[in-house]
Amino acid sequence: MKKYVLHRRPSEFTVDYEHELNPEQYGAVMHREGPALVLAGAGTGKTRVVTYRVARLIESGVRPENILLLTFTNKAAKEMMRRAEQLVGQNTSGLFGGTFHHIANLILRQHYILAGYRQGFSILDREDAKDLFESCIAEIFQKNAVLPRGTVLLEISSLAKNTAMDIDEVIALRFPHFMDGAEEIRKIATLYESKKRALNLMDFDDLLLLWKKVFAENDKIREYYSLKFKYILVDEYQDTNRLQSDVVDMVAGGEQNLMVVGDDAQSIYSFRGAAFENILKFPERYSSARIYTLTTNYRSTPEILHLANTIISHNRNQFRKDLHAVLPSGGLPGVAPLKDVFQEAEFAASVMIDMNADGASFDDIAVLYRSHYQSMQLQMELQRRGIPFEIRSGLKFFEQAHIKDVLSYLKVITNPFDEIAWKRILKLIKGIGNISAAKIWDAIRTAANPAEAIQEAGRHVSKKSVDGFNTFLDVIGELRAERYLTAPSAAVDHILRHGYEDHLYNTYPNAEMRIEDIEQLIRFALRYDSLEVFLSELALQGVSDPDSGETEEAEGRVILSTVHQAKGLEWSTVFILGMNDGRFPSAKSLKSDEEEEERRLFYVAATRARESLFICYPIMSEDWNGMGFLRPSRFIKELPQDSFEEIRVEVV
Repeated sequence: MKKYVLHRRPSEFTVDYEHELNPEQYGAVMHREGPALVLAGAGTGKTRVVTYRVARLIESGVRPENILLLTFTNKAAKEMMRRAEQLVGQNTSGLFGGTFHHIANLILRQHYILAGYRQGFSILDREDAKDLFESCIAEIFQKNAVLPRGTVLLEISSLAKNTAMDIDEVIALRFPHFMDGAEEIRKIATLYESKKRALNLMDFDDLLLLWKKVFAENDKIREYYSLKFKYILVDEYQDTNRLQSDVVDMVAGGEQNLMVVGDDAQSIYSFRGAAFENILKFPERYSSARIYTLTTNYRSTPEILHLANTIISHNRNQFRKDLHAVLPSGGLPGVAPLKDVFQEAEFAASVMIDMNADGASFDDIAVLYRSHYQSMQLQMELQRRGIPFEIRSGLKFFEQAHIKDVLSYLKVITNPFDEIAWKRILKLIKGIGNISAAKIWDAIRTAANPAEAIQEAGRHVSKKSVDGFNTFLDVIGELRAERYLTAPSAAVDHILRHGYEDHLYNTYPNAEMRIEDIEQLIRFALRYDSLEVFLSELALQGVSDPDSGETEEAEGRVILSTVHQAKGLEWSTVFILGMNDGRFPSAKSLKSDEEEEERRLFYVAATRARESLFICYPIMSEDWNGMGFLRPSRFIKELPQDSFEEIRVEVV
């Protein structure tokens, strides 16, 4: 005769939680009722705690459909649910798990009328949302206004929604370049919102905004979900924005069986709208909250953790905690002052080669930096030495659109018959597309004197493109001067300052980062006194080859990444480059109140390393006035002498 067990008494646990968890983890997992804040330090088993918490709730008799698990990727939620199923041997398919947007979509499909929509609404991806903004621009564009393109407008709109600021505040704070066009931007944003309603469309940000609206305006609906989701878990809580925090508070309702898990010391995404105050002030919003602190680190050596603890100790706004290592003792982290960025790249590459010769895989090595441009010299050095690498912070330096744009200007000066370069830069002019660019190119290639032909090709340009085309002609004309042919750095600077900088602001939300890349290219070009030699050497080094720096998969690849994109990952050996004031911390942060977040960023970088950590900084930098001195990062100066060893590099 078969027997069916419908309910398990809470005391009958299949999982031996006390044996499988350390005491800190066990305390959090076994938390009973009421709000809880789990402060999970780097490498302390945060995912394990969330997974075992889900398992423990189910084993205690909580139905899966009464649990809400909010994560920042659907993959993370599915993995946690899968592991919880394996632990308890029960199906968790009824559990509501996924990203904030995923859960919002499920709820709004049930209550679309209350959100002001019709059944079957569509969700715009970012590309479609950008296109809708572009159509709004075309409808109400004022000729004399300096307006950004759809991608930038979407970013402005998204930040306004997620930070609860109005459009004017976002423009003033993040996009001051467009202050003169603020009124037109507001009109476009208003039209964008009305078009979405009329077309039964939502963008990603609307999902959260309308979830909050439905709950705020309908008490019975909010109460229904508060009763349905008896237990709520939020992962990576330090990365939530104000809108997400508000929604969580609404869903938590009366019982407040809310557990949020995160690490205030790893809150590094304010530029995306994340609100550090959410985790910092959680105990104020939930006065009865129990705080659990995870400090047993399973990733790094005691020496690396000592340095990391010292880094973060200088922040005033934090929950203070010291990480403790499980791993045995290792070597001290190294701090290496180098002559310049070229020696910095040579040092990192040399150490990698020695490690690889001693049996270390390139896969176990990562190089982290504050901004993508800081990897330029290293990319070239790794390519030169045949060290395989993979870039996680974006495209390889010379494959990026803005770098290729600038180099295309230079190419048509040295080779006026370069069709690809001509068409690329012509299409940067507003109103010139493939057809117009092809007609202009035909005029150039059939002419005896391309320089004169480009002047006459203006007849193929529409009226709305005339001003932009004339500016383009001026730039090209200037670049043919001898002073630019013998000074590639001055040529790049001229391109940037005469129209291309405005193009970047109008086209990309991250224009400032792209300008930093080009300024780095300017510094690199200072080494050359011939435009032709400069372009030739770039090509010969293979830096534009999509396959450069890559060999067979079996060899492994060194990972190059910004610190922001490395969060949550780990490697045996980590190099941190460019640790100078104005670079890390960034110049922008030093002019504002963002220094503590920059220090958290340094902390995140250091805690990616398991066994070896190298912190590098150049002493000198070349600019228009010759060689200048760079200050070591204030974060390095804060480190006590016993937390690192200084590395002196000798040139052989």
